[in-house]
Amino acid sequence: MGLEINSLLRTYGVNSVEHKRQTTPVNFRHNASEDRFESNLPERFANEAVITKLVNSNPKINAILKEVSIEPVLNFEDLKPLLNNHCNDVRNISSGIIQNLPFSLRNFVDEKALLDASYLHDIGKVLIPSEILNKQGKLNEAETKIMHKHSELSYEILKNTNLDKKTLNLIRNHHQNAKKSGYPFVTQDFMADLNLQILSMADKYSALTEKRPYKEAFTPQQALTIIYADVKDGKLHPFVFKALTNYVNKTSNINLQLT
Repeated sequence: MGLEINSLLRTYGVNSVEHKRQTTPVNFRHNASEDRFESNLPERFANEAVITKLVNSNPKINAILKEVSIEPVLNFEDLKPLLNNHCNDVRNISSGIIQNLPFSLRNFVDEKALLDASYLHDIGKVLIPSEILNKQGKLNEAETKIMHKHSELSYEILKNTNLDKKTLNLIRNHHQNAKKSGYPFVTQDFMADLNLQILSMADKYSALTEKRPYKEAFTPQQALTIIYADVKDGKLHPFVFKALTNYVNKTSNINLQLT
Protein backbone atom coordinates (compact mmCIF):
# COMPACT_ATOMS: atom_id res chain seq x y z
CA MET A 1 0.00 0.00 0.00
CA GLY A 2 2.89 2.35 -0.73
CA LEU A 3 1.05 4.51 -3.27
CA GLU A 4 1.08 8.26 -2.83
CA ILE A 5 -2.19 9.71 -1.59
CA ASN A 6 -2.67 12.01 -4.61
CA SER A 7 -2.32 9.03 -6.91
CA LEU A 8 -4.94 7.12 -4.96
CA LEU A 9 -7.27 10.10 -5.00
CA ARG A 10 -7.04 10.27 -8.79
CA THR A 11 -7.33 6.51 -9.25
CA TYR A 12 -10.44 6.11 -7.13
CA GLY A 13 -12.11 9.37 -8.06
CA VAL A 14 -12.03 10.80 -4.56
CA ASN A 15 -11.30 14.27 -5.93
CA SER A 16 -14.70 14.21 -7.60
CA VAL A 17 -16.53 13.77 -4.32
CA GLU A 18 -18.36 16.88 -3.21
CA HIS A 19 -17.94 17.45 0.52
CA LYS A 20 -20.74 19.37 2.13
CA ARG A 21 -21.10 19.72 5.88
CA GLN A 22 -24.74 19.55 6.88
CA THR A 23 -26.01 21.06 10.09
CA THR A 24 -29.57 20.80 11.26
CA PRO A 25 -30.82 22.96 14.15
CA VAL A 26 -32.43 20.99 16.94
CA ASN A 27 -36.06 21.90 17.45
CA PHE A 28 -37.74 20.59 20.59
CA ARG A 29 -41.36 21.30 19.62
CA HIS A 30 -44.07 19.04 20.99
CA ASN A 31 -45.40 18.28 17.52
CA ALA A 32 -43.14 15.48 16.22
CA SER A 33 -44.10 16.23 12.62
CA GLU A 34 -42.60 19.69 13.05
CA ASP A 35 -39.46 18.52 14.88
CA ARG A 36 -36.70 18.89 12.31
CA PHE A 37 -34.29 16.76 14.34
CA GLU A 38 -36.63 13.80 14.61
CA SER A 39 -37.83 14.07 11.02
CA ASN A 40 -34.24 13.95 9.79
CA LEU A 41 -33.50 10.50 11.23
CA PRO A 42 -33.41 7.55 8.77
CA GLU A 43 -35.48 5.51 11.25
CA ARG A 44 -38.49 7.51 10.09
CA PHE A 45 -38.70 5.08 7.15
CA ALA A 46 -38.55 1.94 9.35
CA ASN A 47 -42.30 1.95 9.72
CA GLU A 48 -44.78 -0.49 8.20
CA ALA A 49 -47.31 2.18 7.26
CA VAL A 50 -44.66 4.41 5.68
CA ILE A 51 -43.06 1.57 3.70
CA THR A 52 -46.45 0.28 2.53
CA LYS A 53 -47.37 3.74 1.26
CA LEU A 54 -44.03 4.19 -0.50
CA VAL A 55 -44.27 0.79 -2.20
CA ASN A 56 -47.86 1.32 -3.34
CA SER A 57 -47.07 4.75 -4.76
CA ASN A 58 -44.27 3.59 -7.08
CA PRO A 59 -45.35 1.43 -10.05
CA LYS A 60 -41.69 0.84 -10.97
CA ILE A 61 -41.46 -1.53 -8.02
CA ASN A 62 -44.07 -3.89 -9.47
CA ALA A 63 -42.23 -3.82 -12.79
CA ILE A 64 -38.98 -4.87 -11.11
CA LEU A 65 -40.73 -7.70 -9.26
CA LYS A 66 -42.35 -8.94 -12.47
CA GLU A 67 -38.89 -9.24 -14.04
CA VAL A 68 -38.06 -11.96 -11.52
CA SER A 69 -41.58 -13.42 -11.22
CA ILE A 70 -42.31 -12.64 -7.57
CA GLU A 71 -45.42 -11.15 -6.01
CA PRO A 72 -45.36 -7.75 -4.23
CA VAL A 73 -45.68 -9.15 -0.70
CA LEU A 74 -44.19 -7.10 2.13
CA ASN A 75 -42.02 -9.16 4.48
CA PHE A 76 -41.93 -7.04 7.65
CA GLU A 77 -41.18 -10.05 9.86
CA ASP A 78 -37.66 -10.29 8.44
CA LEU A 79 -37.14 -6.56 7.88
CA LYS A 80 -37.36 -5.51 11.53
CA PRO A 81 -34.48 -7.68 12.82
CA LEU A 82 -32.50 -6.84 9.69
CA LEU A 83 -32.71 -3.11 10.45
CA ASN A 84 -32.10 -3.57 14.18
CA ASN A 85 -29.08 -5.84 13.71
CA HIS A 86 -27.27 -5.82 10.36
CA CYS A 87 -28.20 -2.30 9.25
CA ASN A 88 -27.35 -0.77 12.60
CA ASP A 89 -24.08 -2.71 12.54
CA VAL A 90 -23.22 -1.38 9.07
CA ARG A 91 -23.89 2.16 10.27
CA ASN A 92 -21.59 1.66 13.26
CA ILE A 93 -18.84 0.14 11.11
CA SER A 94 -19.13 2.96 8.55
CA SER A 95 -18.76 5.47 11.38
CA GLY A 96 -15.73 3.58 12.67
CA ILE A 97 -14.11 3.60 9.23
CA ILE A 98 -14.67 7.35 8.93
CA GLN A 99 -13.02 7.99 12.28
CA ASN A 100 -9.97 5.95 11.26
CA LEU A 101 -9.43 7.53 7.83
CA PRO A 102 -6.51 9.88 7.28
CA PHE A 103 -7.66 13.45 7.84
CA SER A 104 -6.99 14.29 4.18
CA LEU A 105 -9.58 11.68 3.13
CA ARG A 106 -12.04 12.26 5.96
CA ASN A 107 -12.79 15.70 4.54
CA PHE A 108 -14.27 14.03 1.45
CA VAL A 109 -16.85 12.01 3.38
CA ASP A 110 -20.47 13.11 3.44
CA GLU A 111 -21.13 11.62 6.87
CA LYS A 112 -24.88 12.31 6.94
CA ALA A 113 -25.50 10.73 3.52
CA LEU A 114 -23.23 7.78 4.26
CA LEU A 115 -24.67 6.91 7.66
CA ASP A 116 -28.27 7.31 6.47
CA ALA A 117 -27.52 5.02 3.50
CA SER A 118 -25.80 2.54 5.83
CA TYR A 119 -29.01 2.17 7.83
CA LEU A 120 -31.39 2.13 4.85
CA HIS A 121 -29.41 0.19 2.24
CA ASP A 122 -31.26 -3.11 2.69
CA ILE A 123 -34.81 -1.82 3.14
CA GLY A 124 -35.66 -3.32 -0.27
CA LYS A 125 -35.36 -6.79 1.28
CA VAL A 126 -38.87 -6.19 2.61
CA LEU A 127 -39.93 -7.38 -0.86
CA ILE A 128 -37.65 -10.44 -0.99
CA PRO A 129 -39.47 -13.66 -0.01
CA SER A 130 -38.53 -15.09 3.38
CA GLU A 131 -37.70 -18.48 1.87
CA ILE A 132 -34.92 -16.81 -0.11
CA LEU A 133 -33.65 -14.53 2.67
CA ASN A 134 -33.52 -17.43 5.11
CA LYS A 135 -32.55 -20.29 2.83
CA GLN A 136 -30.20 -22.72 4.55
CA GLY A 137 -27.92 -23.27 1.63
CA LYS A 138 -26.60 -21.68 -1.53
CA LEU A 139 -29.08 -19.75 -3.67
CA ASN A 140 -29.72 -21.12 -7.14
CA GLU A 141 -29.49 -18.92 -10.23
CA ALA A 142 -33.11 -17.77 -10.13
CA GLU A 143 -32.96 -17.04 -6.39
CA THR A 144 -29.72 -15.12 -6.80
CA LYS A 145 -31.32 -12.99 -9.50
CA ILE A 146 -34.18 -12.17 -7.11
CA MET A 147 -31.80 -11.37 -4.25
CA HIS A 148 -29.77 -9.05 -6.46
CA LYS A 149 -32.85 -6.88 -6.95
CA HIS A 150 -32.87 -5.76 -3.31
CA SER A 151 -30.55 -2.77 -3.75
CA GLU A 152 -32.57 -1.43 -6.68
CA LEU A 153 -35.77 -2.03 -4.71
CA SER A 154 -34.32 -0.11 -1.76
CA TYR A 155 -33.67 2.81 -4.09
CA GLU A 156 -37.14 2.69 -5.63
CA ILE A 157 -38.89 2.52 -2.26
CA LEU A 158 -37.08 5.65 -1.07
CA LYS A 159 -36.50 7.68 -4.23
CA ASN A 160 -39.65 9.81 -3.90
CA THR A 161 -38.91 10.77 -0.30
CA ASN A 162 -36.95 13.78 0.92
CA LEU A 163 -33.68 11.83 0.98
CA ASP A 164 -31.00 13.60 -1.05
CA LYS A 165 -29.67 12.21 -4.31
CA LYS A 166 -26.29 11.23 -2.87
CA THR A 167 -27.92 9.08 -0.17
CA LEU A 168 -30.20 7.42 -2.73
CA ASN A 169 -27.32 6.62 -5.09
CA LEU A 170 -25.32 5.10 -2.24
CA ILE A 171 -28.30 2.89 -1.40
CA ARG A 172 -28.78 1.80 -5.00
CA ASN A 173 -25.11 1.03 -5.64
CA HIS A 174 -23.92 -0.42 -2.34
CA HIS A 175 -23.04 -3.69 -4.09
CA GLN A 176 -21.01 -1.96 -6.80
CA ASN A 177 -17.24 -1.44 -6.80
CA ALA A 178 -14.43 0.41 -8.53
CA LYS A 179 -14.25 -2.24 -11.29
CA LYS A 180 -18.03 -2.02 -11.97
CA SER A 181 -18.35 -5.80 -11.52
CA GLY A 182 -21.11 -5.66 -8.90
CA TYR A 183 -24.82 -4.97 -9.23
CA PRO A 184 -27.11 -3.38 -10.34
CA PHE A 185 -25.85 -2.44 -13.80
CA VAL A 186 -23.98 0.85 -14.09
CA THR A 187 -22.68 2.76 -17.11
CA GLN A 188 -19.00 3.18 -17.94
CA ASP A 189 -18.89 6.67 -16.45
CA PHE A 190 -19.89 5.32 -13.02
CA MET A 191 -17.37 6.04 -10.28
CA ALA A 192 -17.28 4.27 -6.92
CA ASP A 193 -16.44 7.27 -4.76
CA LEU A 194 -15.05 7.20 -1.23
CA ASN A 195 -18.49 7.20 0.42
CA LEU A 196 -19.66 4.21 -1.62
CA GLN A 197 -16.49 2.25 -0.90
CA ILE A 198 -16.89 2.81 2.83
CA LEU A 199 -20.51 1.60 2.69
CA SER A 200 -19.65 -1.40 0.53
CA MET A 201 -16.78 -2.45 2.81
CA ALA A 202 -18.81 -1.96 6.00
CA ASP A 203 -21.70 -3.97 4.55
CA LYS A 204 -19.43 -6.84 3.52
CA TYR A 205 -17.58 -6.95 6.85
CA SER A 206 -20.86 -6.98 8.78
CA ALA A 207 -22.33 -9.73 6.59
CA LEU A 208 -19.22 -11.89 6.89
CA THR A 209 -19.02 -11.63 10.68
CA GLU A 210 -22.74 -12.34 11.21
CA LYS A 211 -24.24 -15.78 11.58
CA ARG A 212 -26.65 -16.31 8.69
CA PRO A 213 -29.02 -19.22 7.91
CA TYR A 214 -26.58 -20.39 5.23
CA LYS A 215 -23.30 -19.92 7.15
CA GLU A 216 -21.60 -19.51 10.50
CA ALA A 217 -20.07 -16.18 11.47
CA PHE A 218 -16.52 -15.58 10.26
CA THR A 219 -13.94 -14.27 12.72
CA PRO A 220 -12.72 -10.67 12.23
CA GLN A 221 -9.44 -12.05 10.89
CA GLN A 222 -11.21 -14.26 8.35
CA ALA A 223 -13.50 -11.44 7.23
CA LEU A 224 -10.64 -8.97 6.76
CA THR A 225 -8.66 -11.55 4.80
CA ILE A 226 -11.59 -12.03 2.41
CA ILE A 227 -12.07 -8.27 1.97
CA TYR A 228 -8.32 -7.80 1.43
CA ALA A 229 -8.62 -9.99 -1.69
CA ASP A 230 -11.06 -7.40 -3.09
CA VAL A 231 -8.58 -4.63 -2.30
CA LYS A 232 -5.79 -6.46 -4.16
CA ASP A 233 -8.19 -6.97 -7.08
CA GLY A 234 -8.74 -3.20 -7.33
CA LYS A 235 -12.38 -3.27 -6.22
CA LEU A 236 -11.89 -1.41 -2.95
CA HIS A 237 -9.70 1.46 -1.78
CA PRO A 238 -6.62 0.39 0.25
CA PHE A 239 -6.88 3.41 2.53
CA VAL A 240 -10.49 2.50 3.37
CA PHE A 241 -9.37 -1.05 4.13
CA LYS A 242 -6.62 0.27 6.40
CA ALA A 243 -9.23 2.37 8.26
CA LEU A 244 -11.47 -0.71 8.64
CA THR A 245 -8.52 -2.76 9.93
CA ASN A 246 -7.67 -0.08 12.49
CA TYR A 247 -11.29 0.07 13.63
CA VAL A 248 -11.51 -3.72 13.98
CA ASN A 249 -8.19 -3.90 15.82
CA LYS A 250 -9.44 -1.33 18.34
CA THR A 251 -12.89 -2.84 18.88
CA SER A 252 -11.96 -6.55 18.74
CA ASN A 253 -8.65 -6.44 20.63
CA ILE A 254 -6.75 -8.02 17.75
CA ASN A 255 -3.73 -6.87 15.83
CA LEU A 256 -4.11 -8.07 12.28
CA GLN A 257 -1.68 -6.75 9.67
CA LEU A 258 -2.10 -7.74 6.03
CA THR A 259 0.60 -6.87 3.48
